[in-house]
Amino acid sequence: MSVPADPALTVLHRVADEVARRLGTITDWGMSGVRPGQYLADVAVDDVAVEMLLDAGFGVLSEESGRSGPERDRVVVIDPIDGSTNASRGVPWFATALCVVDDAGPAVALVVNQASGQRIEAVRGGGAWIGERRLVASGRRSLDGAVVGVNGRPPADPGWWQFRAFGASALDLALVAGGSLDGFIDFDVEAHGVWDFLASTLICTEAGAHVTDALGRELAVVDHDARRTPVAAATPELLDALVALRQA
Repeated sequence: MSVPADPALTVLHRVADEVARRLGTITDWGMSGVRPGQYLADVAVDDVAVEMLLDAGFGVLSEESGRSGPERDRVVVIDPIDGSTNASRGVPWFATALCVVDDAGPAVALVVNQASGQRIEAVRGGGAWIGERRLVASGRRSLDGAVVGVNGRPPADPGWWQFRAFGASALDLALVAGGSLDGFIDFDVEAHGVWDFLASTLICTEAGAHVTDALGRELAVVDHDARRTPVAAATPELLDALVALRQA
């Protein structure tokens, strides 16, 4: 078995392929000067990705260039390079994250680790997959014994077993879907745009994991200005514990 066929997923794969090709040609990892934290590489790959998605009939919400084709029924939320700093420093943990959103919310998701080539897919109602392997969350219910991914600086004694800070939230959240991490928690302040987490939110949900905003806000918003504080966990019990920890 594998992820159900969906024409949109084929388009997302083609976009990720072209992003990978463009990344292989980039030699200048300087800053763009357009907005804080944006690399020249972010802009270069965004241009081609957005053009491909528009040509395929989708609207687009991109971290790098905002909203395009707002009148279209299906919108692809994209982070062309999630983990740009990792990529610029040679850390092999950065991704292209894409999520098709329709009137019912996230519908199709693809997260591609552009360093390794690993592809993580989900179609609403069809599970989450890496190739032929269906992803299943770990099932851990409590902080005791948990391994948790983090963004930002965690507190001194949170009560979990261990934590990991990898630096690319789309991939970090996908580890929760596959059971490699029991949870993920953002300790930063309003640091995540929807492109950082939406694809992996669908992947987590399809794998049986749970994702929420620490402040109880809607996650699936097609809004370039919106910022959220994502928390994910293998089970509702662990999610409650992580949300309480973040709120504290």
